[in-house]
Amino acid sequence: MAKSKNNAKKLSYISVPSQIINSISSSSLQSLLESPKKCARHSKFFTFVKCIRPRLFLFTLFFLAFFAMLKFGLNLYTPFPPFPCATSVDPSKSNLGQQGGDVGVSEALISSVQLHGTEVPSGVGEKSEFWEQPDGSGYKPCLNFSKEYRRESEGVVKNRRRYLMVVVSGGMNQQRNQIVDAVVIARILGASLVVPILQVNVIWGDESEFADIFDLEHFKSVLADDVRVVSALPSTHLMTRPVEGSPIPHATPSWIRSHYLRRFNREGVLLLRGLDSRLTKDLPPDLQKLRCKVAFQALRFAKPVQELGNNIAERMKSKGPYLALHLRMEKDVWVRTGCLPGLSPEYDEIVNNERTKRPELLTAKSNMTYHERKLAGLCPLNSIEVTRLLKGLGAPKNARIYWAGGQPLGGKEVLQPLINEFPHLYSKEDLALHGELEPFANKASLMAAIDYIVSEKSDVFMPSHGGNMGHALQGHRAYAGHKKYITPNKRQMLPYFLDSSLPEEEFNRIIKELHQDSLGQPEFRTSKSGRDVTKYPVPECMCNDDSHHHTS
Repeated sequence: MAKSKNNAKKLSYISVPSQIINSISSSSLQSLLESPKKCARHSKFFTFVKCIRPRLFLFTLFFLAFFAMLKFGLNLYTPFPPFPCATSVDPSKSNLGQQGGDVGVSEALISSVQLHGTEVPSGVGEKSEFWEQPDGSGYKPCLNFSKEYRRESEGVVKNRRRYLMVVVSGGMNQQRNQIVDAVVIARILGASLVVPILQVNVIWGDESEFADIFDLEHFKSVLADDVRVVSALPSTHLMTRPVEGSPIPHATPSWIRSHYLRRFNREGVLLLRGLDSRLTKDLPPDLQKLRCKVAFQALRFAKPVQELGNNIAERMKSKGPYLALHLRMEKDVWVRTGCLPGLSPEYDEIVNNERTKRPELLTAKSNMTYHERKLAGLCPLNSIEVTRLLKGLGAPKNARIYWAGGQPLGGKEVLQPLINEFPHLYSKEDLALHGELEPFANKASLMAAIDYIVSEKSDVFMPSHGGNMGHALQGHRAYAGHKKYITPNKRQMLPYFLDSSLPEEEFNRIIKELHQDSLGQPEFRTSKSGRDVTKYPVPECMCNDDSHHHTS
Protein backbone atom coordinates (compact mmCIF):
# COMPACT_ATOMS: atom_id res chain seq x y z
CA MET A 1 0.00 0.00 0.00
CA ALA A 2 1.18 3.47 -0.75
CA LYS A 3 2.64 5.26 2.23
CA SER A 4 1.89 8.80 3.24
CA LYS A 5 4.75 11.30 3.25
CA ASN A 6 3.84 12.26 6.79
CA ASN A 7 4.53 8.75 8.01
CA ALA A 8 7.02 10.00 10.57
CA LYS A 9 4.42 11.67 12.73
CA LYS A 10 1.81 9.26 14.01
CA LEU A 11 -0.43 10.70 16.72
CA SER A 12 -3.17 8.89 18.56
CA TYR A 13 -6.10 10.66 20.18
CA ILE A 14 -8.60 9.36 22.72
CA SER A 15 -11.95 11.07 22.74
CA VAL A 16 -15.00 10.54 24.94
CA PRO A 17 -18.13 9.92 22.84
CA SER A 18 -20.64 12.73 23.15
CA GLN A 19 -23.51 10.30 23.68
CA ILE A 20 -21.92 9.16 26.96
CA ILE A 21 -21.32 12.71 28.19
CA ASN A 22 -24.81 13.80 27.24
CA SER A 23 -26.39 10.79 28.90
CA ILE A 24 -24.97 11.82 32.29
CA SER A 25 -26.40 15.31 32.62
CA SER A 26 -25.97 17.56 35.64
CA SER A 27 -29.60 17.10 36.60
CA SER A 28 -29.12 13.33 36.63
CA LEU A 29 -26.12 13.63 38.93
CA GLN A 30 -28.02 15.98 41.23
CA SER A 31 -30.90 13.52 41.49
CA LEU A 32 -28.47 10.77 42.46
CA LEU A 33 -26.93 12.92 45.22
CA GLU A 34 -30.33 13.83 46.60
CA SER A 35 -31.64 10.27 46.62
CA PRO A 36 -33.82 9.42 49.70
CA LYS A 37 -31.73 6.27 50.26
CA LYS A 38 -28.52 8.09 51.02
CA CYS A 39 -27.30 8.70 54.63
CA ALA A 40 -28.42 11.54 56.86
CA ARG A 41 -27.17 14.93 55.66
CA HIS A 42 -25.10 16.16 58.64
CA SER A 43 -21.99 17.35 56.87
CA LYS A 44 -19.70 16.48 53.96
CA PHE A 45 -17.22 14.98 56.44
CA PHE A 46 -19.73 12.60 58.04
CA THR A 47 -21.15 11.74 54.64
CA PHE A 48 -17.70 10.78 53.47
CA VAL A 49 -16.85 8.79 56.63
CA LYS A 50 -20.12 7.09 57.37
CA CYS A 51 -21.61 6.45 53.91
CA ILE A 52 -20.31 3.54 51.93
CA ARG A 53 -23.15 2.93 49.42
CA PRO A 54 -22.87 6.23 47.51
CA ARG A 55 -19.16 5.67 47.12
CA LEU A 56 -19.75 2.16 45.85
CA PHE A 57 -22.47 3.42 43.52
CA LEU A 58 -20.31 6.17 42.06
CA PHE A 59 -17.48 3.69 41.53
CA THR A 60 -19.90 1.40 39.67
CA LEU A 61 -21.16 4.34 37.60
CA PHE A 62 -17.59 5.28 36.66
CA PHE A 63 -16.81 1.67 35.70
CA LEU A 64 -19.90 1.45 33.44
CA ALA A 65 -19.10 4.77 31.76
CA PHE A 66 -15.51 3.67 31.13
CA PHE A 67 -16.72 0.35 29.67
CA ALA A 68 -19.13 2.22 27.39
CA MET A 69 -16.32 4.45 26.19
CA LEU A 70 -14.26 1.42 25.24
CA LYS A 71 -17.19 -0.15 23.41
CA PHE A 72 -18.44 2.87 21.48
CA GLY A 73 -15.73 5.47 21.41
CA LEU A 74 -12.26 3.99 21.41
CA ASN A 75 -11.83 2.17 18.13
CA LEU A 76 -8.10 2.66 17.72
CA TYR A 77 -8.11 0.90 14.35
CA THR A 78 -10.43 2.71 11.98
CA PRO A 79 -9.46 2.34 8.34
CA PHE A 80 -12.49 4.43 7.41
CA PRO A 81 -14.30 7.35 9.00
CA PRO A 82 -17.64 6.15 10.40
CA PHE A 83 -19.82 8.17 8.00
CA PRO A 84 -17.57 9.14 5.09
CA CYS A 85 -20.17 10.26 2.61
CA ALA A 86 -22.87 11.45 4.94
CA THR A 87 -20.62 13.98 6.63
CA SER A 88 -19.30 15.31 3.34
CA VAL A 89 -22.73 16.00 1.83
CA ASP A 90 -23.64 19.66 1.88
CA PRO A 91 -26.59 20.56 -0.36
CA SER A 92 -25.65 24.24 -0.23
CA LYS A 93 -22.28 23.43 -1.82
CA SER A 94 -23.53 21.16 -4.61
CA ASN A 95 -21.52 21.29 -7.81
CA LEU A 96 -23.44 19.41 -10.50
CA GLY A 97 -21.38 17.13 -12.64
CA GLN A 98 -18.05 17.93 -10.97
CA GLN A 99 -15.91 14.93 -10.13
CA GLY A 100 -13.49 14.50 -7.27
CA GLY A 101 -15.11 17.02 -4.95
CA ASP A 102 -14.22 14.93 -1.88
CA VAL A 103 -10.71 13.89 -2.80
CA GLY A 104 -9.05 14.90 0.42
CA VAL A 105 -11.70 13.39 2.67
CA SER A 106 -9.98 13.72 6.05
CA GLU A 107 -6.65 13.43 7.80
CA ALA A 108 -8.20 10.70 9.94
CA LEU A 109 -8.77 8.51 6.90
CA ILE A 110 -5.21 8.97 5.62
CA SER A 111 -3.54 8.23 8.94
CA SER A 112 -5.82 5.32 9.75
CA VAL A 113 -5.22 3.56 6.44
CA GLN A 114 -1.55 3.39 7.44
CA LEU A 115 -2.52 1.15 10.36
CA HIS A 116 -3.39 -1.57 7.86
CA GLY A 117 -1.30 -4.26 9.54
CA THR A 118 -3.40 -4.39 12.70
CA GLU A 119 -5.79 -7.29 13.01
CA VAL A 120 -9.40 -6.21 12.84
CA PRO A 121 -12.18 -7.92 14.80
CA SER A 122 -15.04 -9.26 12.72
CA GLY A 123 -18.10 -7.05 12.40
CA VAL A 124 -21.68 -8.10 12.94
CA GLY A 125 -22.63 -7.65 9.27
CA GLU A 126 -19.93 -10.05 8.08
CA LYS A 127 -21.95 -13.06 9.27
CA SER A 128 -24.98 -12.03 7.27
CA GLU A 129 -26.24 -14.46 4.61
CA PHE A 130 -25.94 -11.54 2.21
CA TRP A 131 -22.22 -12.37 1.84
CA GLU A 132 -22.80 -16.05 1.01
CA GLN A 133 -21.50 -17.04 -2.44
CA PRO A 134 -23.55 -18.90 -5.08
CA ASP A 135 -22.96 -22.54 -5.91
CA GLY A 136 -20.46 -22.53 -8.77
CA SER A 137 -21.11 -26.24 -9.52
CA GLY A 138 -17.37 -26.85 -9.64
CA TYR A 139 -16.79 -24.91 -12.87
CA LYS A 140 -13.21 -23.80 -13.49
CA PRO A 141 -11.42 -22.12 -16.42
CA CYS A 142 -10.86 -24.70 -19.15
CA LEU A 143 -9.33 -23.44 -22.43
CA ASN A 144 -8.60 -26.65 -24.31
CA PHE A 145 -8.09 -25.65 -27.94
CA SER A 146 -8.56 -28.28 -30.65
CA LYS A 147 -5.65 -30.00 -32.43
CA GLU A 148 -6.62 -28.26 -35.67
CA TYR A 149 -6.47 -24.83 -33.99
CA ARG A 150 -3.05 -25.57 -32.51
CA ARG A 151 -1.80 -26.89 -35.84
CA GLU A 152 -2.89 -23.71 -37.64
CA SER A 153 -1.35 -21.48 -34.97
CA GLU A 154 2.22 -21.91 -36.18
CA GLY A 155 1.40 -20.54 -39.63
CA VAL A 156 -0.66 -17.66 -38.20
CA VAL A 157 2.00 -16.34 -35.80
CA LYS A 158 4.76 -16.62 -38.44
CA ASN A 159 2.83 -14.62 -41.05
CA ARG A 160 4.64 -11.42 -42.08
CA ARG A 161 2.52 -10.47 -45.09
CA ARG A 162 -0.78 -9.33 -43.59
CA TYR A 163 -1.21 -6.68 -40.88
CA LEU A 164 -4.52 -5.72 -39.28
CA MET A 165 -4.93 -2.21 -37.86
CA VAL A 166 -8.02 -1.32 -35.82
CA VAL A 167 -9.38 1.90 -34.35
CA VAL A 168 -11.51 1.32 -31.25
CA SER A 169 -13.89 3.88 -29.78
CA GLY A 170 -16.02 4.59 -26.72
CA GLY A 171 -15.19 4.35 -23.04
CA MET A 172 -12.71 1.92 -21.53
CA ASN A 173 -15.13 -1.01 -21.35
CA GLN A 174 -16.33 -0.48 -24.93
CA GLN A 175 -12.71 -0.32 -26.09
CA ARG A 176 -12.00 -3.51 -24.19
CA ASN A 177 -14.79 -5.36 -26.01
CA GLN A 178 -13.56 -4.16 -29.39
CA ILE A 179 -9.97 -5.20 -28.62
CA VAL A 180 -11.24 -8.71 -27.87
CA ASP A 181 -12.99 -8.81 -31.24
CA ALA A 182 -9.94 -7.35 -33.02
CA VAL A 183 -7.78 -10.26 -31.84
CA VAL A 184 -10.37 -12.77 -33.07
CA ILE A 185 -10.66 -11.05 -36.48
CA ALA A 186 -6.85 -11.08 -36.79
CA ARG A 187 -6.94 -14.82 -36.11
CA ILE A 188 -9.73 -15.36 -38.67
CA LEU A 189 -7.69 -13.53 -41.33
CA GLY A 190 -4.37 -15.07 -40.32
CA ALA A 191 -2.89 -11.60 -39.80
CA SER A 192 -0.55 -9.90 -37.38
CA LEU A 193 -2.37 -7.40 -35.16
CA VAL A 194 -0.91 -3.93 -34.80
CA VAL A 195 -1.52 -2.62 -31.25
CA PRO A 196 -5.06 -1.15 -31.39
CA ILE A 197 -5.42 2.61 -31.76
CA LEU A 198 -7.68 4.16 -29.13
CA GLN A 199 -9.81 6.94 -30.58
CA VAL A 200 -10.02 10.04 -28.40
CA ASN A 201 -13.42 9.96 -26.72
CA VAL A 202 -15.61 12.92 -27.71
CA ILE A 203 -17.36 13.08 -24.32
CA TRP A 204 -14.40 12.70 -21.95
CA GLY A 205 -11.50 13.83 -24.15
CA ASP A 206 -9.28 11.04 -22.82
CA GLU A 207 -6.13 10.72 -24.93
CA SER A 208 -4.85 7.55 -23.22
CA GLU A 209 -3.16 5.01 -25.47
CA PHE A 210 -3.28 1.23 -25.24
CA ALA A 211 -0.15 0.95 -23.10
CA ASP A 212 -1.45 3.63 -20.68
CA ILE A 213 -4.43 1.43 -19.78
CA PHE A 214 -3.26 -2.14 -20.44
CA ASP A 215 -0.03 -4.08 -19.88
CA LEU A 216 1.20 -4.29 -23.47
CA GLU A 217 4.02 -6.79 -22.96
CA HIS A 218 1.72 -9.10 -21.03
CA PHE A 219 -0.85 -8.80 -23.82
CA LYS A 220 1.71 -9.83 -26.42
CA SER A 221 3.14 -12.74 -24.43
CA VAL A 222 -0.22 -14.29 -23.46
CA LEU A 223 -1.35 -14.28 -27.10
CA ALA A 224 2.00 -15.38 -28.54
CA ASP A 225 0.63 -18.79 -29.56
CA ASP A 226 -2.61 -17.41 -31.03
CA VAL A 227 -1.96 -14.09 -32.79
CA ARG A 228 1.24 -12.14 -33.41
CA VAL A 229 0.93 -8.65 -31.89
CA VAL A 230 3.28 -5.89 -33.08
CA SER A 231 3.69 -2.35 -31.81
CA ALA A 232 3.81 -0.75 -35.27
CA LEU A 233 3.78 -1.55 -38.98
CA PRO A 234 7.14 -2.81 -40.29
CA SER A 235 9.06 -0.57 -42.70
CA THR A 236 8.08 -2.86 -45.60
CA HIS A 237 4.43 -1.86 -45.17
CA LEU A 238 4.69 1.80 -44.16
CA MET A 239 4.02 3.12 -47.68
CA THR A 240 1.13 0.72 -48.29
CA ARG A 241 -2.32 2.20 -48.79
CA PRO A 242 -4.47 0.19 -46.37
CA VAL A 243 -7.77 -1.38 -47.28
CA GLU A 244 -10.40 0.28 -45.07
CA GLY A 245 -13.62 -1.24 -43.87
CA SER A 246 -16.24 -1.63 -41.17
CA PRO A 247 -17.87 -5.05 -40.72
CA ILE A 248 -21.63 -5.43 -40.78
CA PRO A 249 -23.36 -6.09 -37.44
CA HIS A 250 -23.01 -9.70 -36.30
CA ALA A 251 -20.50 -10.55 -39.03
CA THR A 252 -19.53 -14.23 -39.22
CA PRO A 253 -16.01 -15.56 -39.86
CA SER A 254 -17.01 -16.57 -43.40
CA TRP A 255 -18.35 -13.04 -44.11
CA ILE A 256 -15.09 -11.49 -42.87
CA ARG A 257 -12.95 -13.76 -45.05
CA SER A 258 -15.08 -13.27 -48.17
CA HIS A 259 -15.12 -9.47 -47.84
CA TYR A 260 -11.54 -8.73 -46.82
CA LEU A 261 -9.15 -11.59 -47.51
CA ARG A 262 -8.60 -11.11 -51.27
CA ARG A 263 -7.84 -7.36 -51.06
CA PHE A 264 -5.96 -7.96 -47.82
CA ASN A 265 -3.62 -10.41 -49.57
CA ARG A 266 -3.02 -7.89 -52.35
CA GLU A 267 -2.43 -4.75 -50.22
CA GLY A 268 -1.04 -6.33 -47.06
CA VAL A 269 -2.68 -3.85 -44.64
CA LEU A 270 -6.32 -3.74 -43.50
CA LEU A 271 -7.72 -0.90 -41.38
CA LEU A 272 -11.02 -1.56 -39.57
CA ARG A 273 -13.13 0.95 -37.69
CA GLY A 274 -16.40 0.74 -35.78
CA LEU A 275 -15.98 -2.75 -34.35
CA ASP A 276 -18.51 -2.29 -31.56
CA SER A 277 -20.93 -5.27 -31.67
CA ARG A 278 -19.88 -6.12 -35.24
CA LEU A 279 -18.55 -9.64 -34.68
CA THR A 280 -21.17 -12.34 -34.16
CA LYS A 281 -21.44 -13.80 -30.65
CA ASP A 282 -22.09 -17.29 -32.03
CA LEU A 283 -18.58 -18.34 -33.02
CA PRO A 284 -16.92 -21.77 -33.34
CA PRO A 285 -15.70 -23.18 -29.98
CA ASP A 286 -12.00 -22.39 -30.56
CA LEU A 287 -12.73 -18.73 -31.33
CA GLN A 288 -14.96 -18.51 -28.25
CA LYS A 289 -12.06 -19.80 -26.17
CA LEU A 290 -9.82 -17.19 -27.78
CA ARG A 291 -12.26 -14.44 -26.78
CA CYS A 292 -12.11 -15.65 -23.18
CA LYS A 293 -8.31 -15.83 -23.29
CA VAL A 294 -8.12 -12.20 -24.44
CA ALA A 295 -10.77 -10.87 -22.03
CA PHE A 296 -9.78 -12.72 -18.88
CA GLN A 297 -6.05 -13.36 -19.30
CA ALA A 298 -4.40 -11.09 -21.86
CA LEU A 299 -6.07 -7.77 -21.06
CA ARG A 300 -4.40 -7.04 -17.74
CA PHE A 301 -4.27 -3.40 -16.68
CA ALA A 302 -1.02 -1.42 -16.76
CA LYS A 303 1.08 -1.76 -13.61
CA PRO A 304 0.42 1.74 -12.09
CA VAL A 305 -3.34 1.31 -12.58
CA GLN A 306 -3.33 -2.26 -11.27
CA GLU A 307 -1.32 -1.34 -8.17
CA LEU A 308 -3.60 1.53 -7.17
CA GLY A 309 -6.71 -0.58 -7.82
CA ASN A 310 -5.27 -3.38 -5.67
CA ASN A 311 -4.42 -0.94 -2.87
CA ILE A 312 -7.91 0.53 -2.80
CA ALA A 313 -9.43 -2.97 -2.83
CA GLU A 314 -7.22 -3.93 0.12
CA ARG A 315 -8.40 -0.87 2.03
CA MET A 316 -11.99 -1.93 1.45
CA LYS A 317 -11.22 -5.51 2.55
CA SER A 318 -9.30 -4.43 5.66
CA LYS A 319 -12.47 -4.63 7.78
CA GLY A 320 -14.14 -7.60 6.11
CA PRO A 321 -16.31 -8.26 3.03
CA TYR A 322 -17.56 -5.46 0.83
CA LEU A 323 -20.10 -4.81 -1.89
CA ALA A 324 -19.16 -3.01 -5.12
CA LEU A 325 -22.07 -1.03 -6.49
CA HIS A 326 -21.93 0.31 -10.05
CA LEU A 327 -24.24 3.31 -10.02
CA ARG A 328 -25.36 4.40 -13.50
CA MET A 329 -26.77 7.78 -12.53
CA GLU A 330 -24.70 10.15 -14.68
CA LYS A 331 -26.49 12.81 -16.69
CA ASP A 332 -25.68 11.23 -20.05
CA VAL A 333 -27.06 7.86 -18.91
CA TRP A 334 -30.45 9.36 -18.03
CA VAL A 335 -30.51 11.20 -21.37
CA ARG A 336 -29.48 8.22 -23.52
CA THR A 337 -31.86 5.72 -21.91
CA GLY A 338 -34.91 7.97 -22.22
CA CYS A 339 -35.40 7.73 -18.45
CA LEU A 340 -35.75 10.26 -15.62
CA PRO A 341 -33.89 10.32 -12.27
CA GLY A 342 -37.21 10.50 -10.41
CA LEU A 343 -35.61 12.21 -7.42
CA SER A 344 -37.00 15.71 -7.90
CA PRO A 345 -38.74 17.76 -10.63
CA GLU A 346 -35.60 19.89 -10.95
CA TYR A 347 -33.41 17.01 -12.16
CA ASP A 348 -36.15 15.54 -14.35
CA GLU A 349 -36.41 18.91 -16.10
CA ILE A 350 -32.64 19.03 -16.68
CA VAL A 351 -32.74 15.63 -18.40
CA ASN A 352 -35.82 16.50 -20.49
CA ASN A 353 -34.27 19.76 -21.66
CA GLU A 354 -31.02 18.03 -22.66
CA ARG A 355 -32.93 15.33 -24.56
CA THR A 356 -34.97 18.01 -26.40
CA LYS A 357 -31.82 19.87 -27.43
CA ARG A 358 -29.95 16.73 -28.50
CA PRO A 359 -32.46 14.06 -29.61
CA GLU A 360 -29.65 12.09 -31.31
CA LEU A 361 -28.41 11.05 -27.83
CA LEU A 362 -31.53 8.97 -27.18
CA THR A 363 -30.49 5.37 -27.83
CA ALA A 364 -33.57 3.68 -26.31
CA LYS A 365 -36.75 2.92 -28.25
CA SER A 366 -38.18 6.34 -29.02
CA ASN A 367 -41.77 5.10 -29.32
CA MET A 368 -41.94 4.28 -25.60
CA THR A 369 -42.82 6.76 -22.87
CA TYR A 370 -40.67 7.10 -19.76
CA HIS A 371 -43.20 5.16 -17.65
CA GLU A 372 -43.32 2.34 -20.20
CA ARG A 373 -39.54 2.10 -20.18
CA LYS A 374 -39.50 2.12 -16.40
CA LEU A 375 -42.00 -0.72 -16.06
CA ALA A 376 -40.20 -2.69 -18.77
CA GLY A 377 -37.06 -2.63 -16.64
CA LEU A 378 -35.11 -0.48 -19.13
CA CYS A 379 -34.20 2.35 -16.74
CA PRO A 380 -31.33 2.62 -14.25
CA LEU A 381 -32.30 2.36 -10.59
CA ASN A 382 -32.08 5.60 -8.63
CA SER A 383 -30.62 5.75 -5.12
CA ILE A 384 -34.00 5.18 -3.41
CA GLU A 385 -34.62 2.02 -5.44
CA VAL A 386 -31.07 0.74 -4.95
CA THR A 387 -31.49 1.22 -1.20
CA ARG A 388 -34.78 -0.68 -1.07
CA LEU A 389 -33.37 -3.49 -3.18
CA LEU A 390 -30.28 -3.92 -0.98
CA LYS A 391 -32.41 -3.89 2.17
CA GLY A 392 -34.79 -6.42 0.63
CA LEU A 393 -31.86 -8.70 -0.23
CA GLY A 394 -30.69 -8.60 3.38
CA ALA A 395 -27.65 -6.34 3.14
CA PRO A 396 -26.65 -5.43 6.74
CA LYS A 397 -26.76 -1.76 7.67
CA ASN A 398 -23.03 -1.77 8.46
CA ALA A 399 -22.15 -3.24 5.04
CA ARG A 400 -19.16 -1.55 3.46
CA ILE A 401 -20.02 -0.43 -0.07
CA TYR A 402 -17.66 0.69 -2.82
CA TRP A 403 -19.36 3.10 -5.18
CA ALA A 404 -18.10 2.72 -8.78
CA GLY A 405 -19.13 5.01 -11.60
CA GLY A 406 -19.12 8.65 -12.56
CA GLN A 407 -20.53 11.56 -10.60
CA PRO A 408 -24.34 11.25 -10.48
CA LEU A 409 -26.54 14.02 -11.77
CA GLY A 410 -27.06 16.22 -8.71
CA GLY A 411 -23.83 15.24 -6.97
CA LYS A 412 -23.62 13.24 -3.75
CA GLU A 413 -26.79 14.80 -2.41
CA VAL A 414 -28.85 12.47 -4.59
CA LEU A 415 -27.16 9.53 -2.85
CA GLN A 416 -28.46 10.62 0.55
CA PRO A 417 -31.23 7.95 0.71
CA LEU A 418 -28.54 5.30 0.21
CA ILE A 419 -26.16 6.91 2.70
CA ASN A 420 -28.88 7.14 5.35
CA GLU A 421 -29.38 3.36 5.29
CA PHE A 422 -25.78 2.32 4.46
CA PRO A 423 -23.46 5.00 5.87
CA HIS A 424 -20.25 3.12 4.99
CA LEU A 425 -20.26 4.20 1.34
CA TYR A 426 -16.91 4.97 -0.32
CA SER A 427 -15.60 5.97 -3.72
CA LYS A 428 -12.02 5.87 -5.02
CA GLU A 429 -11.74 9.57 -4.17
CA ASP A 430 -12.61 8.75 -0.54
CA LEU A 431 -10.08 5.93 -0.27
CA ALA A 432 -7.08 7.23 -2.22
CA LEU A 433 -4.27 8.81 -0.24
CA HIS A 434 -3.18 12.36 -0.99
CA GLY A 435 -1.76 12.54 -4.52
CA GLU A 436 -2.50 8.93 -5.51
CA LEU A 437 -5.13 9.87 -8.10
CA GLU A 438 -3.19 12.80 -9.56
CA PRO A 439 -1.50 10.75 -12.35
CA PHE A 440 -4.96 9.66 -13.52
CA ALA A 441 -6.68 13.04 -13.33
CA ASN A 442 -8.81 13.91 -16.39
CA LYS A 443 -8.32 10.39 -17.75
CA ALA A 444 -11.74 8.77 -17.62
CA SER A 445 -10.50 5.43 -19.01
CA LEU A 446 -7.92 5.04 -16.23
CA MET A 447 -10.46 6.02 -13.57
CA ALA A 448 -12.86 3.43 -15.01
CA ALA A 449 -10.07 0.84 -14.89
CA ILE A 450 -9.55 1.51 -11.16
CA ASP A 451 -13.29 1.03 -10.57
CA TYR A 452 -13.14 -2.21 -12.58
CA ILE A 453 -10.30 -3.63 -10.46
CA VAL A 454 -11.93 -2.79 -7.11
CA SER A 455 -15.29 -4.12 -8.32
CA GLU A 456 -13.80 -7.36 -9.63
CA LYS A 457 -12.15 -8.03 -6.25
CA SER A 458 -15.31 -7.35 -4.22
CA ASP A 459 -17.23 -10.07 -2.39
CA VAL A 460 -20.51 -9.01 -3.98
CA PHE A 461 -21.12 -6.88 -7.09
CA MET A 462 -24.34 -5.23 -8.26
CA PRO A 463 -24.97 -2.79 -11.12
CA SER A 464 -27.90 -0.38 -10.98
CA HIS A 465 -28.24 -0.81 -14.76
CA GLY A 466 -26.74 -2.97 -17.50
CA GLY A 467 -23.90 -1.80 -19.71
CA ASN A 468 -20.43 -2.77 -20.84
CA MET A 469 -18.81 -2.71 -17.40
CA GLY A 470 -21.55 -4.74 -15.78
CA HIS A 471 -21.47 -7.34 -18.56
CA ALA A 472 -17.67 -7.58 -18.48
CA LEU A 473 -17.65 -8.02 -14.70
CA GLN A 474 -20.37 -10.66 -14.87
CA GLY A 475 -18.13 -12.77 -17.09
CA HIS A 476 -14.95 -11.95 -15.17
CA ARG A 477 -16.49 -12.92 -11.84
CA ALA A 478 -17.91 -16.11 -13.36
CA TYR A 479 -14.48 -17.01 -14.74
CA ALA A 480 -13.01 -16.42 -11.26
CA GLY A 481 -15.28 -19.09 -9.76
CA HIS A 482 -18.76 -17.52 -9.97
CA LYS A 483 -18.31 -14.84 -7.34
CA LYS A 484 -21.61 -13.32 -6.26
CA TYR A 485 -23.13 -11.01 -8.86
CA ILE A 486 -26.60 -9.58 -8.27
CA THR A 487 -28.64 -8.87 -11.41
CA PRO A 488 -31.55 -6.60 -10.41
CA ASN A 489 -34.79 -8.12 -11.66
CA LYS A 490 -36.20 -4.69 -12.47
CA ARG A 491 -39.15 -5.69 -14.60
CA GLN A 492 -40.67 -7.99 -11.96
CA MET A 493 -39.73 -6.11 -8.81
CA LEU A 494 -40.85 -2.56 -9.69
CA PRO A 495 -44.60 -3.24 -9.25
CA TYR A 496 -43.86 -4.21 -5.64
CA PHE A 497 -41.86 -1.00 -5.18
CA LEU A 498 -45.01 0.92 -6.08
CA ASP A 499 -47.22 -0.99 -3.61
CA SER A 500 -47.04 1.11 -0.43
CA SER A 501 -49.48 -1.17 1.42
CA LEU A 502 -47.05 -4.12 1.32
CA PRO A 503 -45.52 -4.85 4.77
CA GLU A 504 -41.74 -4.63 4.83
CA GLU A 505 -41.32 -8.26 5.85
CA GLU A 506 -43.45 -9.44 2.92
CA PHE A 507 -41.66 -7.06 0.54
CA ASN A 508 -38.27 -8.47 1.59
CA ARG A 509 -39.48 -12.04 1.14
CA ILE A 510 -40.69 -11.28 -2.39
CA ILE A 511 -37.45 -9.48 -3.34
CA LYS A 512 -35.32 -12.43 -2.17
CA GLU A 513 -37.55 -14.87 -4.04
CA LEU A 514 -37.33 -12.84 -7.27
CA HIS A 515 -33.53 -12.84 -7.10
CA GLN A 516 -32.79 -16.38 -5.92
CA ASP A 517 -31.61 -17.31 -9.43
CA SER A 518 -29.94 -13.96 -10.16
CA LEU A 519 -26.94 -14.15 -7.82
CA GLY A 520 -24.19 -15.19 -10.23
CA GLN A 521 -24.88 -18.92 -10.57
CA PRO A 522 -23.49 -20.66 -13.68
CA GLU A 523 -25.56 -19.99 -16.80
CA PHE A 524 -24.95 -21.69 -20.13
CA ARG A 525 -24.19 -19.33 -22.99
CA THR A 526 -25.67 -21.87 -25.37
CA SER A 527 -29.09 -21.79 -23.67
CA LYS A 528 -29.95 -18.63 -25.65
CA SER A 529 -28.77 -17.47 -29.07
CA GLY A 530 -26.62 -14.35 -29.27
CA ARG A 531 -25.14 -14.54 -25.76
CA ASP A 532 -21.61 -13.23 -25.37
CA VAL A 533 -19.07 -15.75 -24.10
CA THR A 534 -17.25 -12.99 -22.20
CA LYS A 535 -20.45 -12.60 -20.17
CA TYR A 536 -21.39 -16.31 -20.03
CA PRO A 537 -18.12 -18.31 -20.18
CA VAL A 538 -19.84 -21.68 -19.59
CA PRO A 539 -19.58 -24.11 -21.37
CA GLU A 540 -16.89 -23.08 -23.90
CA CYS A 541 -14.38 -21.56 -21.46
CA MET A 542 -15.18 -23.36 -18.21
CA CYS A 543 -15.76 -27.00 -17.34
CA ASN A 544 -16.39 -29.21 -14.31
CA ASP A 545 -16.11 -32.93 -13.58
CA ASP A 546 -19.48 -33.56 -15.22
CA SER A 547 -18.56 -31.84 -18.49
CA HIS A 548 -18.54 -34.05 -21.56
CA HIS A 549 -17.52 -31.52 -24.17
CA HIS A 550 -13.72 -31.51 -23.73
CA THR A 551 -12.01 -30.93 -27.04
CA SER A 552 -9.10 -33.19 -27.76
